[in-house]
This record gives sequence, C-alpha cells and structure tokens, in this order.
Amino acid sequence: MLRPILNTWRDRRTLNGLWRFATDPGGAGRDQKWWQAPLPGRVEMPVPASFNDVIPDPAIREHVGDVWYQTDVVVPASWAGERVVLRFDAATHRAVVWVDDEQVAVHEGGYTPFEADVTAVVRPGRTSRVTVVVDNRLSWDSIPPGHVEQTPEGPRQRYHHDFFNYAGLHRPVWLYTTPATHVSDVTVRTGLAGTTGTVDYDVVITGSDDVETRVVLRDASGTEVARAAGASGTLTVGDAHPWRPGEGYLYTLDVELWDGGSPADRYSLNVGIRTVAVDGTRFLINGEPFYFTGFGMHEDHAVRGKGHDDVSMVHDFALLEWIGANSFRTSHYPYAEEILDYADRKGIVVIDETAAVGLNLGLGGGILHGAKQPTFSAETVSDATQRTHLQAIRELVARDKNHPSVVLWSIANEPESHTEESKKYFEPLFTETRQLDPTRPVGFVNVMLSPSDKCLVSDLADVVMINRYFGWYTQTGDLTAAERELEADLTAWAHRHSKPIIVTEYGADTMAGLHSVVPQPWTEEYQAEFLEMYHRVFDRVDAVVGEHVWNFADFATSAGVFRVEGNKKGVFTRDRKPKAGAFTLRRRWSRP
Repeated sequence: MLRPILNTWRDRRTLNGLWRFATDPGGAGRDQKWWQAPLPGRVEMPVPASFNDVIPDPAIREHVGDVWYQTDVVVPASWAGERVVLRFDAATHRAVVWVDDEQVAVHEGGYTPFEADVTAVVRPGRTSRVTVVVDNRLSWDSIPPGHVEQTPEGPRQRYHHDFFNYAGLHRPVWLYTTPATHVSDVTVRTGLAGTTGTVDYDVVITGSDDVETRVVLRDASGTEVARAAGASGTLTVGDAHPWRPGEGYLYTLDVELWDGGSPADRYSLNVGIRTVAVDGTRFLINGEPFYFTGFGMHEDHAVRGKGHDDVSMVHDFALLEWIGANSFRTSHYPYAEEILDYADRKGIVVIDETAAVGLNLGLGGGILHGAKQPTFSAETVSDATQRTHLQAIRELVARDKNHPSVVLWSIANEPESHTEESKKYFEPLFTETRQLDPTRPVGFVNVMLSPSDKCLVSDLADVVMINRYFGWYTQTGDLTAAERELEADLTAWAHRHSKPIIVTEYGADTMAGLHSVVPQPWTEEYQAEFLEMYHRVFDRVDAVVGEHVWNFADFATSAGVFRVEGNKKGVFTRDRKPKAGAFTLRRRWSRP
C-alpha cells in the first residue's frame, strides 16, 4: 500500500489533532448509531496517541471494548473531480469507519494501514463528519491473541504478551487525492553485480488501461541515471552507489502515467540498491558479512503510549547512533512507517516483525496470566487465528516491501514451536511470506522453552533467531553458571543448523540508581556484567551474527508482581536516561 504524497497530481491533508472522544463501556454506541450525531459525553483526545494514559482515569486506562473518535473535515473545493481517499495508518486493534452516515471501512489488525475511497461520499467545498469506533479487545482469533474475562467488577482483558495493551489511533490519519487513473502500487527489487546495480519494478495501475507508463530513476543529486517505459521492467545503473549499513544512500524512482501526450499521474518513492542473502552461517548485505548490533525496541513513551511522534523518533535514532547500534527489531509489531523511512535514510538495518506475540500458553505464569490450555486447538489458537496471521503478514509485506532498511521478516515472537501442531500452524505462514517476497530471508524468534533439540519450526526458517535469559530467569545471579549454559545452548544451535544465529533478546531488569559493590540482580552493576558475559560467549561462537539487547528502553506492561511500573530491562530508562549497561554497549559497539 502506497503512502500518500504531495505533488502536482496528488494532494493530502493530515487529520491529526484533537478529536472528539468517548468510551463505550456498555457497548451501546453501535446500536444507538453514535456516528449519526456528535458523540455523547465526549472529551477531546489527541490523534495520534494511545488513549489510555492521556486522561488520569482508571476507567479509561483499563477500558475494555469500544472507544469512539470523531472529527469534522472540510474537503477543499479544489478537490472536485479528484479521487478522494481516507486513510488510517493504524487503529489498534480493529476499527469501523463512517463518513457522515455511511460506513466506508472495516479493518482487523492494529499496526498496519487501511483506507477507503470516499469520492462518492464527500462533497468538495463542504464539511463531512468522520467517526471511527476502535475496539481494543483481543480474542483467540486476533493477532496478538488474548481473551476477555468477565469478573464481578466488569470485563478484564487478559493477554499473553509482556507489554501494555495500548490502543486507539496511534498513527496519522490522512485525507488525500489521486487522479481517477492512478498508480496504485509499486514493487521494487534491487540487485548488485560488481558495481552495476539493477532495479526491477512492477507498477499496478487503477483506472483506464489506455495510459503509458514511464519510469525514471534519479540519484541523490537529482541526476537521471536510468529510464524505461512500461508497467514492468528493469533499470540498470552503472557504477551504482549501494545502500549499506551506516550509509542510507537513496535513489528516487519517479513513476509517471501519460495520457495522450500529457502527464496524468506521478508517484515517487525512495529506492536503496542493495542485496540480502544467507550463505551458510553468514548474513550478507551487498555480499559482505553483516553483524547485527542493537536492540529489540518498543513504540512506548509516557502519556502518549504508542502514539507516533517525530521528536521521539529522532531522539531515539540519535541514541542508537551514540551507542553504536546498527540495527533493531520492530518488536513485537510493525512500527510506524515514518520510522522505516528514517531508518532508510540513516542506514539502520531493520528486522520487521508482525504482531504475532503471545502464541504460547506454556509461557507466563503469573506475569502473563498463563493458562493450562493447549496453545493450538479449536478453542484457543485455531485456524481462524492462522487466517488473521496470514493477513497480517500480507499487509506487513505490502506496506514495507520497498524499504531497503528491512532485511529480514520475523513472522512471530516466542511462539510454541516444539509440537507438531506448531509446525502445522507455521508451515503455510513461511510459504506465504516467501511467495510474497522471495528477496528477503524469513524467520521467527525462538523461546528458551524450545531448545535446539526440541524446536520443530526452526527448520522452516532461513535464520535462527533466539531469545535467551540465562542469568536472569534461570541461573539468577549466577553469571558463571549462566555463561556455561549459554555457550552450551548456542553451540548446540550452531551444530544442529548451518544457519546464522541472531540473539534477538538478552537482558536483565535493572533499576536505575540501584548499586552494589558485589553485583546483584536489579543493580546497574549486574546489568553491565550480565551484558559483558553474553558478549564473551557470542565472540566464541562463530555462527552468532547478531546481538540485540532486550530492551532499548524501559516500557509499560500490564500490572504484575514481577513488574514495577513496567519492564525494566532497558539500557535507557523510559525517559531515555542511560543506565550503566548503555556505556558497556557503547564501548563494545563503538570500537574501531
């Protein structure tokens, strides 16, 4: 799905700002058709933002069910004759949209965009009312899964992942135009042979077939370097400047539609010429071995929750540069596309992950409200869940396929993977991802409960990605024993699979300002020694090609006796102050 852009043939307006907002604890709004009038009992709510923490009210923070957003939109008179589209970059976790009294969109999935052609509904030069109902409930059929428990105090959302269930309109909302005949999709796939680059392109056109397609590629200075005609083809670039880690060099691809000798539409997107491959235990970018250094991260900030914010984005990337990181994983859901655009420009490598977290009922205990139920069954994670998961993968690839920063698809985090049911569930997901995008490796993130001799799903993956917490959840406080167990585990994975190993999570909860002469769990000294121990082991296992610390910064979780104001495994506090571990990583990752 192409992002809205502004040029001679296309216009766009952001609908960000203060919207009317109402919770619907009784679920009456749909029956009473709240979209037909101003919302009852409304307050103002900023968009984009999670609604949970903006207003200090437990009834809002812990609300389960529908919330309603509404705003008035003036459609410019100059848009007469144009195709008009209403787009939401994300609505967590599902949404129904009305323009005035007409329903225009329904979407399942909280982290990928959806849109509706509203040309026949709006009147240029007049005001329209946009109403959205967002349902934050998780079910066994949703990605991520969860279930609602009915208690004497009311419904309580239970879920099986360790971050807070922030919800709402987290990302920008747009009203934009295209010509009636327009470029509706572009796919690029790049290659390198010596110094020669190639850009294979496919353009999808909606509207009239009687148009000519012209494609022009320009370098960063704006100089034309290749040109072609036709909706599909290959552009060849001599002496190409590759996109590479640490140097986000981008070309611009202009796709133009011509009708009767006149330009009718143009869409422009950034293109990074680079290759990605797996060769034995090596992960290659542009044919060169790449070693991942960085983090699992969260879209998580005080007050706005998962709401996107350019200020925080730029600051977080500056901290990544300061600490010497070259990559991150979008744990555990697709991030705002603005973040991927910025990673493209900064040369930061991204592991792009779906929202499939919590597909493991063997995890959690008291922290994650674990249940003594099978993970995969007709009553829990079922064929319906798998269909939702497949659609989530399709939408992720459709949105992010052209970003050079994205080098690896992660289709799930810490699912059950040691049973025949889990293998049956995941096989079609791997197949579908590879069919959608044969240019990138595909993997999933393995959990400690499924070691190398038990896991049945890793055989399906191109890369081994594993989360390990020796010295924290096991061997707590005993780093000598933890070092022995970690090395044995990684060595076993290396012997069983001739694949690259990325340790996608390792870390220890750390309270900023807590110190001890003899390192003890929760102290800053223990976090630093924990990280140093892991690094010694990584350096002894050749198959390890990456280290992503859990986590970049502290983040909010559901309430629990093991969580004090959230998860404290960040090397930065939630407000981005460094702990001792941050300096440990900076010394390692910034060395020549």
